[in-house]
Formats: sequence, structure tokens, C-alpha cells
Amino acid sequence: MTFAARRQTATAWVGMVPIGSAFPIVVQSMTNTDTADAGGTAAQVSALAAAGSQVVRVTVNNDEAAAAVPEIVRRVRDAGAPTPIIGDFHYNGHLLLKKFPDCAVALDKYRINPGNVGGKRRDENFRTIVRIAADNDKPVRIGVNWGSLDQDLLTEMMDANAHAEQPRDAKDVYIEAMLASALRSATLAQEVGLGQDRIVISAKVSDVQDLVEVYRRLAARCDYPLHLGLTEAGMGTKGIVASTSALSILLAEGIGDTIRVSLTPRPNGDRTEEVRISQQVLQSLGLRSFEPQVTACPGCGRTTSTFFQQMAEEIQSYIRSRMTEWKDTHPGVETMRVAVMGCVVNGPGESRHANIGISLPGTFEEPKAPVYVDGALFTTLKGDGLVREFLGILETYVARKYPSATGAMAATR
Repeated sequence: MTFAARRQTATAWVGMVPIGSAFPIVVQSMTNTDTADAGGTAAQVSALAAAGSQVVRVTVNNDEAAAAVPEIVRRVRDAGAPTPIIGDFHYNGHLLLKKFPDCAVALDKYRINPGNVGGKRRDENFRTIVRIAADNDKPVRIGVNWGSLDQDLLTEMMDANAHAEQPRDAKDVYIEAMLASALRSATLAQEVGLGQDRIVISAKVSDVQDLVEVYRRLAARCDYPLHLGLTEAGMGTKGIVASTSALSILLAEGIGDTIRVSLTPRPNGDRTEEVRISQQVLQSLGLRSFEPQVTACPGCGRTTSTFFQQMAEEIQSYIRSRMTEWKDTHPGVETMRVAVMGCVVNGPGESRHANIGISLPGTFEEPKAPVYVDGALFTTLKGDGLVREFLGILETYVARKYPSATGAMAATR
């Protein structure tokens, strides 16, 4: 399949992170801590940033949360993370940003839901937030969700449709109401004084086909940067598969400038999982590279020994643990491909296609493991220490293939 060219947009800078078609697609996530707990929230922001979330959103829902934001930002910066922090506002954002000006200054961006920003005085409250954003030179994300859509607008459009000569399907009207809310709000924000390059839009639903339709229509009607995500994606396999399906279709069509995979975590689960999945979606589509990709076979009757699974997991874990250092000292290593194969059927072939690969012999085959480097047989390993030996070969390959800038300069002298 040939991917479409990236849809052209303006660029919205969130702190030092650019969001728009002239730059790589941005991965983001959101904390699920009580924002009033400054220490716990700062720790989770730092963990998400370390996992690769380029911007992190925090809930700002009450006085305690708003008051804690400057301290959260300070702690994150003191921990060495420059990651922009976004404030997520619903219902009372206009009140909190006015009451806590230090919060307004500390945040790098505000997320506004035009469907629930203060009831009957919705437009007035929306204008208040936008003015504060403009005064502090902050971008905003206008985030429409079908679970909290502007009911007045929806009722108006449903009534008009009911009296139309050829009424449209109710779902179609619902989608059009979402788009109208987002685009009308963006126009209003610009009228208040926010620049076009300070606006990002999202319009999230929880059904894959509906999300694709919403964003196709939205992309055709504006050139604001778009944030993609399946809202309330769900837990585990369902959430991962649904999010991946929706995002992949849109990204292949050139739609989307920043993404989030909104997974429901298991109790005490690892929040950074959604960051890794977002990265893997982009890397699998060939849109960005974050870490070396490990190709491993699924196993079959030829690989009944658990050694193959253990080896694949150990190599994958080793690469992930080394990326903290490698990404700084060996630029380009994130594009490396590693093959870890379990038998001679596809093992040697896959290993030749990778930068570096190892192929086990299979359960009943000769106990030796050929190692291929850049398509050629490099050596054959045997014995209990072959994984350790392979990791040593891998380290040597990384140092040679992806030299540091200083190392490369020294080599040319």
C-alpha cells in the first residue's frame, strides 16, 4: 500500500515540541494520578516522559489540582525532563485559570472541551480561557468528544434535520455536530485573539469506523494540526487492537499530527504501556523510529524448547534497557533491525534481511546458532553462553555501525 502524503497544516509549538505536518508525529499521554498530589503526579509525568511521551497531560479539575501545577512543573524540570505539560480542563477551566494565574503560566498548553465549558454561558467561558491562553502565549487543544458534545448545538442540528426534505441518518448528524462544534470553536478562538498556529483540534469517538469518518471530514475542512485518538479505547487486547486499527488507517491517509493510545490500565498497571504502543504504531508504519525492531518467529513444533522464547525476551529486554544510553551515544541505532529466530526454516533468511540476526537450530536439529551481520554469516555460536556472546557481538556492531558524533569525527582525522 502506498501511504498518502501528509496533510499540510500550520505548526503549533507546545513548549519546545512542534505539532504539525512539517515535523514528526508527536506521541503523547496523560497521567491518572490525583493532580493535587504533586509528588505522585510529577513522578508519573517523568516516567511517561522517560518512556517517550513528548508531551504529557494532567487533569486540572479543582482548586487543589490547579494550585499543585506549578510545583509539579518545578519537580519535573528539576528531575531533568523538559517535557511540556498540558492542563486538561472541563466545566470550570475558566474559573481555575483566573483564580490560579501561576497555573496558567506554568502549563505549556490548555485542553478545552467546548461541549462542557460552563453550561449556558458556554461561549463566554470559552472566550475567557482563550483570552488567558493568548495573554500567556499558550496554545490550546479544542477537544470535542461525542460523550460530552454541546447538547444545544446537537439539538439544533437534529431539529433542523428532522424538518429537512431529505433527513440524514442520525449518526451522520451527530458527526456533523461534532465537526461544527470543533470548527466553530476554533473560529471563535481566533476572533478572540488566538493565532491559527496556536490551535490543535481533536474530535474523538470510541468506534473505529466512526473515528475514521470523523477525521476524514475534519481533515478536509481545516488546516489545523489534528490530535488523533480513540476515546475510551478499553483494556488490554481490545484497546490495543482498536486503537491501532483506527490510527493506522488515518495515518496511512496522511491524517494526524499527534497521537495517544488511551488504554484503561489494569489495577496498578504500567501507565507507560500506552506510550510504547503509540511508538510501535508509528514505527510499524514506517513513520518514525524509536528503538531497534526485533523480528522473532512465533514458534512451532520445531521450537518446543522454552530456550527460544527466553532468548527472544532477553534480547528484546536488553535492547530496550540499552536504548537510554544508545539513543544519546549512537545516533541512528533506533533504525536497526534484529532477528531472533527459532529454527532453520525461516531463521537464516530473516537473519540475512536484518542488520544482525541469530537463528537457533530447532528442537531436533544440529545444536548450533549461526549469527548473520549485514546479510552475511559472521560466526556460529554453541553452548550455554550463546545469548551472552550474541549480546557482545550486538554491542560491537552498534559501536561500529552507529558511531557517536565525536567518534565519527575522530575516525576522519
